[in-house]
Amino acid sequence: MLIVMKPTATEAEIDRVLEIVETLGFRPHIMPGASRTAIGITGNRGAVDRAHFENLPGVSDAIRVTKPYKLVSKDLRPERSVIKVGNGEIGGDELAMIAGPCAVENPDQVFEIAQVVAASGAKFFRGGAFKPRTSPYAFQGKGEEGLKILAEVRDQFGLNIVTEAMDEHGVDMVNKYGDCIQIGARNMQNFSLLKYVGKTRMPVLLKRGLSATLDELLLAAEYIMAEGNYDVILCERGIRSFGSHARNTLDLSVVPALHKITHLPVIVDPSHGTGRNYLVDPLARAGIAVGADGLIIEVHPCPEEALCDGAQALLPNQYLELYEQVKAIRKVLTPVAETVSV
Repeated sequence: MLIVMKPTATEAEIDRVLEIVETLGFRPHIMPGASRTAIGITGNRGAVDRAHFENLPGVSDAIRVTKPYKLVSKDLRPERSVIKVGNGEIGGDELAMIAGPCAVENPDQVFEIAQVVAASGAKFFRGGAFKPRTSPYAFQGKGEEGLKILAEVRDQFGLNIVTEAMDEHGVDMVNKYGDCIQIGARNMQNFSLLKYVGKTRMPVLLKRGLSATLDELLLAAEYIMAEGNYDVILCERGIRSFGSHARNTLDLSVVPALHKITHLPVIVDPSHGTGRNYLVDPLARAGIAVGADGLIIEVHPCPEEALCDGAQALLPNQYLELYEQVKAIRKVLTPVAETVSV
């Protein structure tokens, strides 16, 4: 059920609707918008009787939602959501660039990359302290030590930290040291983890699973939002296919498809989406061209020495050149406000 309030609805009228939802044993989710306030209802096992709401003061309409997801849908919020991450935003007019190494290896490596990222004008820094690896013998990350290094990056360079958590303990630590919790592709359908993240109030970057459909990605986001955390950013990072020319198949068609359905921001990860350095630039440019709100890019000063995914990392000069290119593409696609001469 979706309750749409009139533009003139008072705070008291909105509170009355929230009170009735809770009295019925359901959970209300209030979504203020530019022209209206909408209230989503979750927790109901069947249809909710519209009669509870449609005659209340301030209520414009009570709409039954037939989609499997409610809170991520544009039915609830027609305007695109802009997610605040530290002192930056994802989903607004400015292109969001999240750049950094795949894994935190040592302070010198991380600070060298952070200096380049900060100088480029980007506001977000990525780096993995916990690394889910296919082999149990591969580098698994530096854990809390790595998070402390990332926290120093924020303090020294003013960059907002995006880093992955793999379990509840990791979420608590990222909450302590970071600015945005990344849920990786392998955990997209770890539903207990999604619920736990939903109870935090830190922004969440949710990556599409290795073989996940659009609906499965949106329902994973719904798990987080149903617990009260509405600051979710969706990420296309490539899916499994039969091709061998790239590590994964980057599904750029999902970007406009998601924007048609959801108000949540959508970013693209061409690094994991291709696994090949020479493919990152063209796929990053294409991602912005199809409407992505931002990119997450891996950068390393010595990719051949990287402890994780060196083959897909850009050198600092390659990153700087790419960032200028995608900013130019974004500028071309940004609508120019019409000027009226009097």
